[in-house]
Order: sequence, then C-alpha cells, then structure tokens
Amino acid sequence: MSQSTESTTESNPFTKPGFIIAAALVVALVAAGIVIFLLPKGQSNAEPAPASSSVGASPASSKSADVAGESVCGLPSSTETALGAAPKSKWELVGKMAAPTDPKTFGPGLTDGSGFRSCFAHSPTGAVYSAVNLVALGSSKSQQMNIDLADKLMVPGAGRDAAKQQAATFDPSTGSSDTVQVRGFLLKSYTPAEANVDLAFQTSGGKLFHAVLPLEWLDGDWKVKVSDAGQLINDVAPLSDMSGFIAWAGV
Repeated sequence: MSQSTESTTESNPFTKPGFIIAAALVVALVAAGIVIFLLPKGQSNAEPAPASSSVGASPASSKSADVAGESVCGLPSSTETALGAAPKSKWELVGKMAAPTDPKTFGPGLTDGSGFRSCFAHSPTGAVYSAVNLVALGSSKSQQMNIDLADKLMVPGAGRDAAKQQAATFDPSTGSSDTVQVRGFLLKSYTPAEANVDLAFQTSGGKLFHAVLPLEWLDGDWKVKVSDAGQLINDVAPLSDMSGFIAWAGV
C-alpha cells in the first residue's frame, strides 16, 4: 500500500498492569489464534462482547467529560449518538497498521514531528477514528510513542501510572514480527462522556479477532480508560467471520 489510500469502506497482555500497546496487541491476537484450535468444537466463534463495566469514570474525569464538547484542536462536535455505516476515509500507514485520517473533521487534528497523533472529534465517528489510531500508534514499536500513549491518551489513574513506568523500560526489539490490520468496527455504545468501540482485526496469517476499547471524553480528546489493575480493553476473542461488524479497512 502507498503511504495513503482512499477507501469507503501464554497470558493476555491486556490484563497486565500498564498495558504497552506496541507488540502487545499482536502478541494477544496471535495467542488468540492458537486458542482457536484448542477450543471444543462449536466454541471457536465469538460474538462481539459487551462493553466492560469494570472500569468506571472517576468523579474528576466525569466532570471534565461534561464540559463543552469542542476538541482541543477545534474539530467540530456532533449531537449524533450512533454510527451505522463506514465513513468514507483516507487511510495512512502508522507503523505497520493503516489508520483513518481526516484532520479537519474527525482527526487526528494534531500530529507532532515524531508522528504521534491526537485530538479527535467529539462525535461517534471521532471516537472510532481515535480507537483505530490509538492501536495503530503502537504498531511502530517506538518507546517514545509508548511513553506518549500512556502519558497523553490514557485516563489518569493507577493503571496509567503503571503504564508510564513500563513504557520507560520498553524494549522495541521484543515482541512478534506479525502484523494486524483493522477490518471493521461496531460502536457498541456512545454518549458525549464515553464510547465503547469494538474493533475487528485480521492478522497477517488471516485470523480474525476483536477487542473493545473503552474511551472517555477528557480534556478535549478521547482517551482510553484503564482500570487500577491495568486492564485496557476487553479480552481479545476470535471471530469466525465479520458478521455483526461494519466492514472498514485501509489495506
């Protein structure tokens, strides 16, 4: 794929304190692929999971989420609460993963010199764009990117503190060389304060999986909610097909 294209369409590391996005997602997906062959017949298919209720917004973050919906970089907000079709998107490679980009409408509205992307619209589409970009940022296996992810794109709390500590000692040479790409999404729930985005992925080996990213609107941007135990998203689960998801991919 060119740099940008057009399209219309052993344990789970997510449970470790301070989940490090780079490499951990791929490791989890590959591990989930192995589990498929160990499941009893009839249990290899997983429906999109309900959003986790184990992570609640702190009083301080809830208060921040109630303020005016404009993003920190001035992207427009929306009163819509659902997204039933794939947005027409321009895609760019971020590391090894394709991510949607619309800097003037949905985000990322800010991209620094290192390629770190932030600032997404306060809207259902902005939340979905944010979720994909957050995962894509980690595909670069950059230590600085992981430090920035923990510092800037996680909701404050004990889980984020642990993530920042792990990011400081992150070794980019570790992890799997396999790649994953987003293949679709399902906006499971949305309010102006929070969103739960279920993303479907496909590994370079052709296996399909999904995971839910719980996002919170905080300080003018979408950020990932992390529990004190460090759980970033719901467990990665295998999929037999894309039923229930809206197809959306850039590569």
